[in-house]
Amino acid sequence: MKVAFISLGCAKNLVNTEQMMALARQAGHTVTGEPAGADVAVLNTCGFIETAKSEAIEEILKLAALKESGRLGKLLVAGCLAQRYQGEVLTELPEVDGLLGTGSYTDIVCALEEAASGGRPALFGDINSTVEDGARILSTPPYTAYLKIAEGCDNRCAYCVIPSLRGRYRSRSMESLLREARELAEQGVKELIVVAQDITRYGTDLYGRRRLAELLTELCKQDFHWIRLHYLYPDEVDDTLIEVIASQPKIVKYLDIPIQHVNDGILRAMNRRDTKEEIAALLEKLKKRIPGLVLRTSIICGLPGEGEHEF
Repeated sequence: MKVAFISLGCAKNLVNTEQMMALARQAGHTVTGEPAGADVAVLNTCGFIETAKSEAIEEILKLAALKESGRLGKLLVAGCLAQRYQGEVLTELPEVDGLLGTGSYTDIVCALEEAASGGRPALFGDINSTVEDGARILSTPPYTAYLKIAEGCDNRCAYCVIPSLRGRYRSRSMESLLREARELAEQGVKELIVVAQDITRYGTDLYGRRRLAELLTELCKQDFHWIRLHYLYPDEVDDTLIEVIASQPKIVKYLDIPIQHVNDGILRAMNRRDTKEEIAALLEKLKKRIPGLVLRTSIICGLPGEGEHEF
């Protein structure tokens, strides 16, 4: 079959799409990014915030119009929207020919075959035990690629649905990550972007301690020009990690550290583990230790209980 893949949402979602593409090609199917003329389109969705849900539904309706015009055969919807709203998607969007939840990315070939034979697959595997290793077909420009070092999240912030969509935090083994990074470097990738819901927690579940600093040290020995770090949880950033970031020239001095708020009461209501004083101290330490550091953050306003004082 000719199978078109479309990926919405975050970089972690894109990695899952790349894994599905590789599995489809290994099964003998032709992989494309153009849904017009495809036998099946696979839409990997985000279901995290309202704008992401709206984008996913709009894309489903666009693909449904292609189906109606006879320019597309079947439509499969995968990812977080499918996981979060599986019942609603099946009943309210009859144009969708099948669903794959976030625990079933590796079931893509079975879903393609079932849909092609007239079935309506609804595959929802265990979100706490997904297969994160395996081949990928890179969809990024040839000089850059994402390295997803873990799946899921254990932080359980009060406003966040990610743990119920992606499961508990699961680090990939150091060996598998270094092997994948080496393969990416051999393919010509020069910019490696290290991603996870929380990269600072890497290793705690698998090895009983944080091992991000060790992983980065090993990655810096490989043939990359830049290594970027995305999504660090503030209270997991320790002196060992700061030293590696400061001393390794390949690590880009740009850190994405979502702090979410600085009022202690709101932070507690958010189920965050730090205080305003601790956040300020960390930022001061980072700025002193890493000259020229660029910081990016995220702030949430309007959490129930927030008034003018807290704002």
